[in-house]
Amino acid sequence: MEISLAKKMQSLTPSTTLAITAKAKEMKAKGIDVIGLGAGEPDFNTPDHIIEAACTSMKEGQTKYTASGGLPALKEAIIEKFQHDQGLQYSPKEIIVTSGAKHALYTLFQVLLNDGDEVIIPTPYWVSYPEQVKLAGGTPIYVEGKEENQFKINAEQLERAITVRTKAVVINSPSNPTGMVYTKDELYELGKVCLAHNILIISDEIYEKLIYDEHVHYSIAQLSPELKKQTVIINGVSKSHSMTGWRIGYAAGEEQIIKAMTDLASHSTSNPTTPAQYGSIAAYQGSQEPVEIMRKAFEQRLHQIYEKLLAIPGVTCLKPQGAFYLFANVKNAAALSGFASVDQFAGALLEEAKVAVIPGSGFGAPNYIRLSYATSMELLEKAVERIHLFVEQHR
Repeated sequence: MEISLAKKMQSLTPSTTLAITAKAKEMKAKGIDVIGLGAGEPDFNTPDHIIEAACTSMKEGQTKYTASGGLPALKEAIIEKFQHDQGLQYSPKEIIVTSGAKHALYTLFQVLLNDGDEVIIPTPYWVSYPEQVKLAGGTPIYVEGKEENQFKINAEQLERAITVRTKAVVINSPSNPTGMVYTKDELYELGKVCLAHNILIISDEIYEKLIYDEHVHYSIAQLSPELKKQTVIINGVSKSHSMTGWRIGYAAGEEQIIKAMTDLASHSTSNPTTPAQYGSIAAYQGSQEPVEIMRKAFEQRLHQIYEKLLAIPGVTCLKPQGAFYLFANVKNAAALSGFASVDQFAGALLEEAKVAVIPGSGFGAPNYIRLSYATSMELLEKAVERIHLFVEQHR
């Protein structure tokens, strides 16, 4: 029997990050000494008090359905977090808990977009933004965040990209893949443009707790009541509390949008996993010391490995301000090594040097590679040494 798939699947590009990570794991399973710098998750285990809270909830019988939008107690914990961290006030009706922040974004685009609606996405971008927009019938409109502006877009660029079809703009700070952080003034200028044109702001703040060198995270929603009303914040516990596999994210925004998202979730996931929700309550209400320990470890790794990366011929890289990625320009390194493209360079790096990195083409920036430093210092140093040797041998 021949099956005809939906036309929208023909334009879907598989996740580059997951594909490279899967390839590296496959090689490791065969006994090959591969160092993976591709995965977008902390290498720390989930803190013990979170695990214990989830286990206790299951022993107490909390293994059934919850409300589609999440446990009331978890919503309250999220509300308290917003009040404490950004001085933002939300009601439970303005919060939805989802099966990961990715699911929050997916659900938001589904309830927001009609066919042909445009969503402005700065490049470099997280790989799933454009695919989720396309799956919802929308059109991604790319605006280049130039390296000389720390990969960030400005108000003038945003203004030029707006058309009568523009429905929303995505702001990701700290950024995956660049690690760059928008300043308060930069966000305010972007916000003024969005308010003038009545454009929804989708603020992806999943890396907010991972900030380095005295940089500060601001949510655009905290800059004025008008911007709060115009913004949907996407966040979760995956990166901040090393809970990627628990799949708990959330969105905060106007009640009309959150209700629509909750209605859709009731017909898709029913509810986020119950024990994971109880673990997430403990994540926000318990000690935050493990979060700071992890942040400091990432900061130390960044400081130790950054200069060694820059010592590789043909490699340049802005120093990240947050997240746990180095986004290195290796166009010249690839050319020096005899490769026609960075994609070829990255492929050979995996096959020959046994180092897995993510080509920048998946992020809309084909001259770059993304290296995650969410792994041990020993492996990071060994990986950079392998890359350095690889370039030298191919020159």
